Amino acid sequence: MKTAVLGFAHAHVGLYCEVWQQSPDLGVEVVAGWDHDAARLAAAAEKFSLHAESDLDALLRHADIGAVVIGAETSRHAELVIAAAAAGKRIILQKPLALTLAEADAMVTAVEHHGVPFTVAWQMRVDPQNLRMQTLVRSGELGRITQVRRRHGLSAHLWAGFENSWHVQPALNRGLWADDAAHAIDFLYWLLGPPVSVSAEIATIVSPKLPDDHGIAIFRYADGTMAEVVSSFTCVAGENTTEIIGTAGTVIQNYGDAPSCSAPRPPGAAGLKWFLHGTADWTDSGIPSPANQGERIRALAAPLAEFLHDRRPAIATAREGRDVLRLTLACHDSAATGRRLSL
Repeated sequence: MKTAVLGFAHAHVGLYCEVWQQSPDLGVEVVAGWDHDAARLAAAAEKFSLHAESDLDALLRHADIGAVVIGAETSRHAELVIAAAAAGKRIILQKPLALTLAEADAMVTAVEHHGVPFTVAWQMRVDPQNLRMQTLVRSGELGRITQVRRRHGLSAHLWAGFENSWHVQPALNRGLWADDAAHAIDFLYWLLGPPVSVSAEIATIVSPKLPDDHGIAIFRYADGTMAEVVSSFTCVAGENTTEIIGTAGTVIQNYGDAPSCSAPRPPGAAGLKWFLHGTADWTDSGIPSPANQGERIRALAAPLAEFLHDRRPAIATAREGRDVLRLTLACHDSAATGRRLSL
């Protein structure tokens, strides 16, 4: 599958390109790239030995290019998805979907009108430990699920130059909560389905250069289940990442985000374990935890290749991406108004 990258702003796309180059058996050949930033495009073209195209329309007219990976700034996602869909290309889009619901609606319309395969690149949906947790929840082994807590963080305040990046510019991105806590929000949506209300607090409390660096959101579901997202972007280390509490058992996942998987851990420490009522001890899933966040992101390259070759369905559809954006923006609305919002 000859593939082009539309925008190299998001670093994750570079990791996918590395894996596809190193693993030709995955069947993805990145042959061209476009970026509105000429210097960034030139650097990517040299690094990945691809054709640098300054004309987006010309690139999309190439009949031999069957797919595009969109890694541009969030503010450019809508225009690029709409153009790629009209050109009949398969689309992989880096999260989050868009800045606004109006943009998301236009993207969903374009993808469905032109009938092109589309997926959001949500790495947490293909993580083996997360897949095991989903199976435990859906199997009924844990009984009725009453509470879920997902902590998700980054140590962005320590990253040299990050305060000058596009990620923290309001015109290009919504801020750290919408950009990265969206991972955890999508995880809950994928695990439990759509909630009926949300109450959130989001604030910038460490550095004004890193907007929305802290937040907590509580989602309530129709059956009474409550789920919490706790997100800090000044988190230097962690351990416990996910807790799932059911009437018949409890699940604990450790080392499930960047600060925790990069921190020191005891030899042989369980990444995912659960305890069921009536048993004598915790059950270790035996599923290893990534050594660092880069390893976790690289692991998404293979499922994305499977999607491009029709060997698996979309990791997340355009409509699902739109739903998660709605939940993410609702957190901002709740925090701004001080109200629990009905969904």
